[in-house]
Amino acid sequence: MAVPPLVLASASPRRRDLLAQIGIRPTEIRAADLDENPLKGETPRALAARLSQAKARAVAKQRPDALVLAADTVVALGRRILPKAESDAEVRHCLGLLSGRRHRVLTGLCLIHSDGRMVSRTVETLLRFKRLDDAEIAAYLRCGEGLGKAGGYAIQGRAAVFVAWLGGSYSNVVGLPLAETAQLLRGFGYPLWPEN
Repeated sequence: MAVPPLVLASASPRRRDLLAQIGIRPTEIRAADLDENPLKGETPRALAARLSQAKARAVAKQRPDALVLAADTVVALGRRILPKAESDAEVRHCLGLLSGRRHRVLTGLCLIHSDGRMVSRTVETLLRFKRLDDAEIAAYLRCGEGLGKAGGYAIQGRAAVFVAWLGGSYSNVVGLPLAETAQLLRGFGYPLWPEN
């Protein structure tokens, strides 16, 4: 039975690069345009799961012939969901909250097959930032890496020096937990070691 083409339901270049790291190149990248604001009282885990499933369903309607992979990453401090920082002020606020504290990064994964089967999973990584001083936060703001990132930082960049401890999947913090993604794809018969 032929495996349908893989469509990545995400505009994130980090997710595309992570898939390429394990030899997977989606046939198409097609982002879903959704309201990503949390619902009243919604937990971080529920938000990540809901958004990944909504993205997968939206793109599967457009590409019913495809295997659609969607993901959504949420940074949480306790039950508090940190924003995708859109300004220097938001980056500064997020880093101030995370300084010297533990937080969680949760990524909801959803895979929909062209035959209608759907699987989803949420992966959690725990991190602790060292205590950040004003000069470190100011330097990070100048580099601009935190803009557009959940929680106001990118672990794969200069913010790596903030991480004092990490428990779980590193690639999850970047935006796509590779072991779990590979397991879901393998379950739907997608070749992880294509001969190309």
